[in-house]
Amino acid sequence: MSAAHDGRQWPDEVSVDNARTTLLQLLARTGVPSGDARQLIGLVEAGVLALAHAELGAPGRTAPGDKGEEYRSGWLDGAEALLEELGAVAERTLAGVTGPEGDQGVPGGHPRARRMEVERAKVALTPLYLSFTAASELDPEVTEEVLVAVLGTMSPRQRAGYAGRLTEFATLHRGRLERLFAAYGPDSTTTLHGRYSLLHSATSIAVLERLLASPTALREEWDAAELPPAWLDGLTTAWTTQA
Repeated sequence: MSAAHDGRQWPDEVSVDNARTTLLQLLARTGVPSGDARQLIGLVEAGVLALAHAELGAPGRTAPGDKGEEYRSGWLDGAEALLEELGAVAERTLAGVTGPEGDQGVPGGHPRARRMEVERAKVALTPLYLSFTAASELDPEVTEEVLVAVLGTMSPRQRAGYAGRLTEFATLHRGRLERLFAAYGPDSTTTLHGRYSLLHSATSIAVLERLLASPTALREEWDAAELPPAWLDGLTTAWTTQA
């Protein structure tokens, strides 16, 4: 039975495509390249499917009503099959914008971070940073250079889930980060210029996460971007002292 027949007023395929095209045109008028806009929309679509998969697959779900064990067993088998297909659709949608799982991009490394990937990282980092200290940003150009280096340690698939990873990192190490920013951040007596400069930027959280998760790759990207080695060394030292 279709959604229209059972009273559900859901958008059909044409209407969904119309909404997607409208959004692409509106973003284009603001200067967002079509490739970046399509990637962003694709990530939202894949995310909605993934969240639905997680909700439907939550423990404790069972067949409605009390119609016997045979009905319950068949219902659960059917639900499991549909859940697997929903997961497959989510995977295909995500692969369409990031490449298949495990794809490491260009041989010997990862593709350079795109503008939209850098913007997504900024959006994720800013509220996390402000939960620890006051706003005090480095030069915007420097901020982008740091984030390009950070994102260069990850595949497009990993970048798609980086906001969640940053939030998990900040939650897990909250006490240590609070001490770190109190000692070296904008509200401390430490000046903006010097080896602790990154602690005056939201990018510090991203760099710290990568220092723990992928230190070798981060240093390679850092050197390739010709960023000040003292910044990375200073952040490493500051982090160690707050252990």
